[in-house]
Amino acid sequence: MSRNVGEHNSSAVAILKQSPAGGSASGQRIAAYQLADYLEQLGVDTIFGLCGHTVIAFLDALGKSRIRFISTRHEQVAAHAADGYARASGKPGVLLTHLGPGLTNATTGVANAALDSIPMVVIAGDVPSYYYGRHPHQEVNLHQDADQFEIYRPFCKRIYRVDRPQDLPRTVERAFHLAQSGRPGPVLVDVPMDIFSADLPEGAFQSTPPPVVRPTIDELTAERIVEALATAERPVLYAGGGVLAARASAELTALAEYLEVPVAHTLMGKGCLREDHPLLLGMTGFWGTPIANEKCRAADVIVAIGTRLAEANSSSWDSRFTFSIPPTRLIHIDIDAAEIGRNYPTEFGVVADAKHALAAMAAAARQKAHRSRGSLRQEIARGRAEFAANWDHQWSSNQYPLRPERILAELKRAMPEDGFVVTDVGWNKNGVGQQYPITVPGTFITPSGLATMGFGPSAVLGVKVAQPDRAAVALIGDGAFGSNMSVVATAMEAGIPAVWVVMDNTAFGTIAGLENMHYGWSFGCLFEKDGKPYSVDYAAVARACGANGIRIEAADELGPALRGALDSSVPTVIQVPMENAPTPTPGYWNINDIYRCGS
Repeated sequence: MSRNVGEHNSSAVAILKQSPAGGSASGQRIAAYQLADYLEQLGVDTIFGLCGHTVIAFLDALGKSRIRFISTRHEQVAAHAADGYARASGKPGVLLTHLGPGLTNATTGVANAALDSIPMVVIAGDVPSYYYGRHPHQEVNLHQDADQFEIYRPFCKRIYRVDRPQDLPRTVERAFHLAQSGRPGPVLVDVPMDIFSADLPEGAFQSTPPPVVRPTIDELTAERIVEALATAERPVLYAGGGVLAARASAELTALAEYLEVPVAHTLMGKGCLREDHPLLLGMTGFWGTPIANEKCRAADVIVAIGTRLAEANSSSWDSRFTFSIPPTRLIHIDIDAAEIGRNYPTEFGVVADAKHALAAMAAAARQKAHRSRGSLRQEIARGRAEFAANWDHQWSSNQYPLRPERILAELKRAMPEDGFVVTDVGWNKNGVGQQYPITVPGTFITPSGLATMGFGPSAVLGVKVAQPDRAAVALIGDGAFGSNMSVVATAMEAGIPAVWVVMDNTAFGTIAGLENMHYGWSFGCLFEKDGKPYSVDYAAVARACGANGIRIEAADELGPALRGALDSSVPTVIQVPMENAPTPTPGYWNINDIYRCGS
């Protein structure tokens, strides 16, 4: 890809001649403006990002388009916001970054989207194509000239570098196609800055991503799976995030009810059934529920749909805790063939879209006789009630600093049923997954695969932009909020009335508890000054940005504060001092067998 100096110079002159005095030759139009029009045609209404000298030509085009550009103060914020937007809207998130540090700052957010199978298109500026390898400002070239796009190779579905102006239209079309097809995920389009300013023939962006019929299962396969469920003594349906991504909750519910089969789920699968459904077992794994782990471990047949059967949900694949496969027979349905048979021996796998597969199975099960399930529903109700009894008294606790369960209780009372709960990592992710009742599919938004601290404060911006008429609350720790408080300034500038509930335990609480359990202290995990807990006045930070900032001084203040925040048109930070209480852990995590204390 390198060129000699003579080629560099002649290319530079050619580029300059294309657009004399900033105009374009007859029948030609500058690529950046055609790109903005094309994105509008694809239905893109919002782009999140941050400026830089390599993208200002495209920013000018965006400013003259109908696309809303939301400028953040850090590219990781923009990436998480685009992720949240994609989850709440069902459309690909679009991210714009500068080269070099802009691209690397966004890396964590894009990787988080990748591991949670979120469709995203990343448009990144790069050095001028005619200066590859000559150390132009901010070039990454230690192994290959203009090599920055390779940074994204490990987690993007495809990385493109556009080396010729005429390649830009097809590359962008392919990016949107790939981001949404098969297992969704991010695609990078790396654009040297001179390409944005190059001329292209009018109408160069004509091709749009083709409609794609997602794979389904044939009637015989559906009947085979239904027969296995109907004749099993202890069957379980196991739902992952793929069920929610496919908008397949209704089909899952129908199948479960036709065959009277209990449903367990992963963290990303929470909300696949209403929380009050009598066949819902709950979440599995380390932070799961005992009844879900027990029913899965004792199952004779499990049909898993849209899940990677990853470690946290599978209790580190230890057969004593969540899954015992074999002897349990596993039927695995996933859009990604690479996931089938990855972690457990599989009786047979099906590569299919979750919605199509569940619909076909529900149709086959409609009139199907099945074995008696006895007192299954009563067992589930009893199991869930027994586990909830460990903490349900805390939902009304007046303790101060607050118990985390009281925070969940007040949030549930204040939130509309279709409101979005966006979490970060730590107690908020694990506790909500385990204990908070979600009744509308898709309203629980959390980072699972990469489990990124800092996701929640930023992702809620994108969620609220995608669904402006619905409530959106970020339930986050003080560690996450403190990592990038600029989200409040962005919300003010963009007029996004998001709500952040900061669960302030003056620590990286989950890790502090883990270290204390194994080593007797929490070195490096607590926020302290002169040996005493150190707490930032996050409410005052919000007020300094012009937002609402409220610090809770007693447990009974939280409910009114939440209701006021949800009624407000102004972004609001609610700081809640909280006890660093652990989330119950009915499952198993192998890391607890690794730690050894020495001297």
